[in-house]
Formats: sequence, C-alpha cells, structure tokens
Amino acid sequence: MIKMICLILGGGAGSRLFPLTEKRSKPAVPIGGKYRLIDIPISNCINSGVKRMFVLTQYNSASLNAHIKNAYNFDHFTHGFVDILAAEQTPGNDTWFQGTADAVRQSRQHYERQDFDYVLILSGDQLYHMDFEEMVKNHIERDADLTIACLPVTARDATGFGIMKVDGQGYIPRFIEKPKTDQLPDWVSEVSSMHQKRGRVYMASMGIYIFNRKALSDLFDRHPEAKDFGKEIIPAAIEEKLKVAAYQYDGYWTDIGTIRSFFEANIELTDHIPAFNLFDNKRMIYTRGRMLPPAKFYGGTQVNRALIAEGCIIHARMIDSAIIGIRSRIGENTVIKDAIVMGNDHYQTLQEIALNPDQIPKGVGQNCHIEHAILDKDCCIGSNVVIKGGDHLPDMDADEYCIRDGIIVVKKGATIPDGARIM
Repeated sequence: MIKMICLILGGGAGSRLFPLTEKRSKPAVPIGGKYRLIDIPISNCINSGVKRMFVLTQYNSASLNAHIKNAYNFDHFTHGFVDILAAEQTPGNDTWFQGTADAVRQSRQHYERQDFDYVLILSGDQLYHMDFEEMVKNHIERDADLTIACLPVTARDATGFGIMKVDGQGYIPRFIEKPKTDQLPDWVSEVSSMHQKRGRVYMASMGIYIFNRKALSDLFDRHPEAKDFGKEIIPAAIEEKLKVAAYQYDGYWTDIGTIRSFFEANIELTDHIPAFNLFDNKRMIYTRGRMLPPAKFYGGTQVNRALIAEGCIIHARMIDSAIIGIRSRIGENTVIKDAIVMGNDHYQTLQEIALNPDQIPKGVGQNCHIEHAILDKDCCIGSNVVIKGGDHLPDMDADEYCIRDGIIVVKKGATIPDGARIM
C-alpha cells in the first residue's frame, strides 16, 4: 500500500477574483451550480484512493471551514479525513503564512504526526480530473525525490507559469518561474508532434507536487527562510541534485485565477460534451448533500445549454448558456443568458416575503434580462432590471456590483432595485 497524505493550499487574498472573494476564500467560491472549488481537489484525492487530507487555510476561511465540516465525514473504518490546518501564531512563530512553501512548513508539526512516505501538494482553486495514484506510481518508478505535474503550453501562456526544461528521460534539470518572452527560446522541451503543431512546446508547472517525506523535510531544514515552492524550493531541489521528475498531464486543466477564467470555466460546463465532465461514473465530484427538492419550472420556460441545481423555482421565459445555483428563484418573463446565478443559502418563505412588502425578495424578479453577468449568492434583484455585460464596459467598482473584463458581478447579498439598468 502506498502511504501518502495530501496538503491542499487554501490560497491567499484572491484579489483577482474580487468580489467573489470579498467574503470567502478562493476554494470556497461556488462553481457549477452546486459545488465549491475545494470539492475538485478533494474529489480527485478520494477517487485516487488518497483519503488523508489537510486543507491549509488563512484568509476568509469561515465559509470554507463550514463547507468542509458539513461535506466530508468519513466512516470509522476507512481512517480517512479532511482536516483544517488554519494559520496560527505560536510561541516560536508569530507570523501568518507567507507563501505556499511557508504554509506547508508551518504546518509540519501537525501533518508529520501521520504515517506516510509521500506528500501530495495541491492548489485549492483549479478545475481538472487527475489520477494521483498513477502519478505517485510514476514517481516511485523514477526513484524521484520530487515529481511536478506539468502540461504543454504556448508561448503566450508560458510567461504566466513556472516553466521547466524536461530532458529525454523525463527529469527536470532547470526550472524558471514566469519567464520573460525573450527568455522562452531557451526553454523549449521535447513534446509530441501534435503539441508541436499547436505551438505547445513549453512545459508548465500545474502547482501539483509529490515529495518524498525525507526530501521535503530536508529541503525545509536547509532553507528555513524559503516562502514559495516555485520561486525557491523547486530551484533549490534542482541545484542540490535531487531527482526532480516531470509528470506530463494531457487532460483538461484550468487555473481559476480571474473573473474571466472563472466565468468561462463555468459556462463551458454547459457545452454538449464539456471538456470537464461532471457526468462521470468513475470520477465523481463530491460535495455537501443538502437534501433539497428537485428544481421546479412554471410557464413553459425555454431551457438551452444550462445546468440547473436542485431546489430552484423558475418561472423564466428563457435560460440559455447559464448556470443556475441551488435554491434560485427566477420570476416570470425573465431571460438569463450567458450568465451565472449562484442561488441562495436559505429559502425565504412566502410568509416572510408577504410580511416585508417593501423589501425585494431573494432571487431575480419579473421581466428581467441578465446577460454576461455573475449574480453571487443571496442577491435580491428587483423586477424590470437589465444587467448586461460586454467587452465595451470598463472595469469599475460600485457598492452593489463591479465589472471585470466586461463581466458584471453583483456582490453577495446585494440588492438591485426595480427598473435598474447596468449595461
């Protein structure tokens, strides 16, 4: 039996995903109508037989902690767990996590109590399917100290990643973090003819690592000030002649780093055959079981290319290329197009709505048009509202919403009054 634990990094402030990260951490951001980003790495681990996981959290972590507590409870016979390791000040250390490597180092006193030979380190904000059992077997076969999952990328994308030079045996003799364009010619790796034709000749780090227990511990001991894996720990491992191997991944993978990438990753889930498959019997995505009723439709709603989560009550005229999250309420004659509606954390009863006639209920009202937009959870959108994003709109911030890359993001719990126009 391969003895491996997993450490999932909970992320920092996530400023590029603002305002979705204004009140929650990046891994807690809802995706696909009923999931959260943290469900992706945890599900990949469960499907790969890795059932001892620590999630390292620090920023805006209350929502993430609650989700993990409510979603992941293993039985007593599997010896599995998903535990939270929150940043903490101790007599020997009064600083918060300063980076990816620093977060793992500061958590050593907790995870090193486990019996393990290998450490799998993951990010909490990526969308992909991967078999980590296959990756660790490759790691063992190569007798590696460190294995880095990588994928071929083009020159346009390479400057945003850690780029490695991979030799003919699959080992990494050199690594550079986010190279400049004029440096790229020196970082071309051997790839298949298919990737060559597409210009994907640079091997980019996916931020997925497997370390031997001793190798990681020794690197931390020799470099106690190192804060980041990509900038410090990995170059140090290569310089010190550790065996650093590459594990090439050819499937779908995307880093949810910006509002644009988040929006596109969600909308792509509505494709006829999406690149990331939620409908997979073997690679299931797990999440909290909420015991909600099925979605309910009235009035002949036209639905095309949409994911509709459970518990929704929908009177809309049309839903097209959209994600509709749990407990969403959408009024009569409303159009939701090329948009994400995250839904609500709780239902409002008809009695509650009747007792507060001056307040706009949670959900989207009647005769609205929502397009190229994201409505965060618990939004109250009045009737006759138009929210229509587009590339012509400049980035801006307002009290109830903001605009990023032409996408209008209505903030969590925001109220948009009847007849408002945001376009």
